Order: sequence, then C-alpha cells, then structure tokens
Amino acid sequence: MNFIENIKKERYEKFVIGHKKSHFLQSYAWGQFAKKEKKLIPHYVGLENDKKELVAAALLLEKKLPFGYSYFYAPRGYVMDFENTELLEEFTDALKIYVKKEKAIFIKIDPDLVYHQETNDGQVIIEQEKDIIQTLKKLGYRHLGFTKNFETMQPRYTFRIDFGKEWEKIEAAFSKTTKQRIKKAEDLGVDVSLGTKEDIETFYQLMILTENRKDFITHNKGYYESLYEIWNQDNSCNLFLGKVNLDKMIKLEQQTIDQLENNLIPLQKESLSKSEKSKKQEMEKRIEKLKKDIEKYKQDKKEYGNNITLSGHFIIEYGDKAWVLYAGNHNILSETYTNYKTYQEHIKYYYDKGIKIYDQFGTIGDLRKENPRLGLHEFKKKFGGDYVEFGGEFDYILNKPMYFIFTKLVPFYRNIVKNIAKKTGRR
Repeated sequence: MNFIENIKKERYEKFVIGHKKSHFLQSYAWGQFAKKEKKLIPHYVGLENDKKELVAAALLLEKKLPFGYSYFYAPRGYVMDFENTELLEEFTDALKIYVKKEKAIFIKIDPDLVYHQETNDGQVIIEQEKDIIQTLKKLGYRHLGFTKNFETMQPRYTFRIDFGKEWEKIEAAFSKTTKQRIKKAEDLGVDVSLGTKEDIETFYQLMILTENRKDFITHNKGYYESLYEIWNQDNSCNLFLGKVNLDKMIKLEQQTIDQLENNLIPLQKESLSKSEKSKKQEMEKRIEKLKKDIEKYKQDKKEYGNNITLSGHFIIEYGDKAWVLYAGNHNILSETYTNYKTYQEHIKYYYDKGIKIYDQFGTIGDLRKENPRLGLHEFKKKFGGDYVEFGGEFDYILNKPMYFIFTKLVPFYRNIVKNIAKKTGRR
C-alpha cells in the first residue's frame, strides 16, 4: 500500500462520492469551506493499492494550537471499508506518521458507523457495525463514550429516510397529526419555493429568531453565504422557503365562513334534534374562531406586511444523500404549520430527484420527558424515518500530556466564550 498526500480534487471526489460511506463532511468542498469559515487546514489523504487504485481516503481538518501543536479531525471519516481490519490498521499507522510532522496531539474521528438502528415503529434493524468499535479500540483509538445529547462534534443520533420505496409508502409513514397539519397548511395556501443566495438574509433572520427561542448560538450571515456559494460550485444545496400571503389566507378563511353560514341556514328553525343542535353549535363555534383568526391576520399584515416567509430550510446534497443542515422558523403564525409543509415539499423534491438517503442530521438519545430537546426529537420523528445511532467519537492520542491539558482546559474555555456570546450577541 502507498500513502498519498494532497490527492487531486477530481480523483478524491470520484472515490469518496462512489463509496458507501460517502458523507458531505468528507467532501473536497467541505474542506474548502472549513478553510474559509473555520480557519482550518484541509488535508486530502489516502491509501492506494498496487494497482494505483484508492482504497481509503480522508479529509483531515487541521486545527493549529499554541506552541506549534495541532490536532486533526476527520468529520464522519474515514472513507473506507472499516470491516477490513488490516486496511484500517495500515491507514492508521500511515496517518500517525503523517500528522506527527505537524506536532499533532491527537486525531479525532466520528465515522459513519451505525451502532443501532430501528424503524419508526421500533423494529430493530440488524446491527452489523457494532464490532468495528471494538476493532478501533484494539488499534489504539480511545472511544469517548455513548453520549445522549449534542455533546460531540457531530450528532450521535439522527433520523434517516430510505428513499428506496414508493412515495406513497414514505408519505404513509408520516404521523397522523403531521398529515393533518400539512393539509391545514395547504388549506391556508402556504407556498414553498426554492430561494437564491439573495434570500440568505431572510433565512439568517429566521435563524436569529430560532436562536432566541431555542437558546442556541447560530452562525453569522457570511457563514451561510459562503456555504451556499462554495457548495453550489460542484455539488448542490438548496434553500427552501415556506411563505404565506395574508390576503390569500383571509380570502380562503372568509370563503370557509361563507360556506358554513350557508350550511347553517337549514338549521335556523325552532325545533331541532339533539344531533342538529350539536352540529349547529359546532359550526357557530368554528365561524367565531375563523372570524377571530381573520382579525389576527389583519393585525399581522399591518406589522409584518402581506407576504411573510415563516420557514427556511438549508438542505445540502452530496452524491446520493441529502441532509437537512439548518432550519429556522418565525415566531408568528405557527398555526399555519408552514414548517410541516416545507418539510414535506423538500422530502418530495429529493425523492423525485433520485436521492437515496434523506438525513435529518441530528436528534437526541436521551428521551426523558424533562429533556428540553425532546420536542425537536418528537417533531423529526413525525416524518417516519429510521432512528439511527452512530458509534460516537474516537481519539487516537499521540501526545498524552498535551492531550490531558487540551481536553480539560478547552471545554472550560469554550463555555466561557459561549456565555460571552450569549450576553453580547456575538456569533
């Protein structure tokens, strides 16, 4: 085997995209994006066999540290057959030699290894990759544990929809309430369209609103602009925008009121049966609510204008997979269920495009009722994907004393930075 540095873009992409372990975080483009926005140094390395064919590859992102030290991170890497223990060992040995030249403290990986997977109704899918975790440990990788929330660099849990079946079966797996809410959104004329780079500003404002509501720190606008621009050079990413037109909504609601009032005419008599009285009361209550809704929409129109973007979803595509990377929602008009309709539209969009795996890119493993993230989990679950748990993070330690210092002090520093960011509004 021959270790290769600085693999050319075309060769690297051909191997990674064609591999079953392909992931956008191991793409050439992600390395360029990380270089621009995260100030990391991308290294495209691999192993080739005697026939000069690539058999393993990895995007290593180098983070420079004080005093000339560094660490390397292969997000969702490596791209290789992890069941080939001999190949994994040889690649690891070659990487150790390579990164030591940069005074690397450790190499971090969090490969796309499925530890547990079950269908939406709880049926366990055969788990074939658990043994690889033990193999990695034997080779010297330190497993960082089975975290349950978002403690790791990448989420340990996600929901994935396998598009290798008829659309009717995929849509049938949506929960009952999800179908009802999508129907409600359609009845109110919710529109979902593809945005452009010019719409990043609108998307960013939605992310700010979501940040304030959900207590997390989003990126700055330039981050999203760079990702959109870099990713669409060689691959594809899309911004899906869910919008409402308040004049249209008011008109549709008024039409419903008119129809209900027509249906009430035969019930305007003195003697009514019990069922007729009940039916009349229900229709009158609904009319009253619709009138209140219309007044609310008129007030929203005065404050926000007639056309309002309520949901923005940033979807990234690589090879035969797509990931819901970011999603932001407005604070108003949640009763229109625009977020649900936006999800349905881009799920169908990527199904029609021929994507094989649709990934919601992140949920939790701690399903206790008191977990504040449980709402996010329950929402994503409603779209019927398989519940997937990955093996987690592994560190290959090359400098134990510096590793101890780094893993103890850096988390403390990050908490300070996070708290300052929350207080000052810096991103």
